[in-house]
Formats: sequence, structure tokens, C-alpha cells
Amino acid sequence: MASSKACLVAALCCLVMFTTFISRADAASCCMRYTKRHLSCAKVFSYSIQTINSSCDISAIIFHLPGRFVCVDPSKKWAKNCMNSVEKRRKIAKILEEKQVSQ
Repeated sequence: MASSKACLVAALCCLVMFTTFISRADAASCCMRYTKRHLSCAKVFSYSIQTINSSCDISAIIFHLPGRFVCVDPSKKWAKNCMNSVEKRRKIAKILEEKQVSQ
């Protein structure tokens, strides 16, 4: 009886430690501040959008560049222009891919 209680307590402790680790891992992948520099949109190959939630305190556009991610204020006009540029390149790439497949 005592050993089953000890196992239950150990399992609960492991569960608490695991959930704490997971929540910290989520927070580590959040933007905590924005970059102050403008980026070259030509170097951005993708982006993702971060919204405010229990792990992330700010909304952000996360631009994906070779070897790094950069957090940008979503209210900045240049950031929106950069997102549009990435979308245009995606559409062009999709059209070219469809042409190659049909040939």
C-alpha cells in the first residue's frame, strides 16, 4: 500500500515537472521584443504570425531568414510590405511549379 502511494506521488511530481518544462519551452519560442532594424525583404523566405496567448506576451510577425528568426512589430508598414513580398514570391513559385508539372 505504501509503495503504491509512493509511486503515485512520484508520478504526480514527474507530471508537474514535465508540464513546467513544456510551458517554459513554449515561452522560449516566443518573441519577447521587436527588432529595431529594417530587414531586406529579399532575404526573408517565410514568416509566421505570433499572437498573444498564455506563453507569449506580444503579437509579432516572425520573419524566417537563413539561419535565424527575427521578430517584428506587426503594426509597421515595412513589415506588412515584406509579408506581401513573400506572398507574391510564393504565388510566382507556385505558378512556375504548376507550369513545369503540366509540361
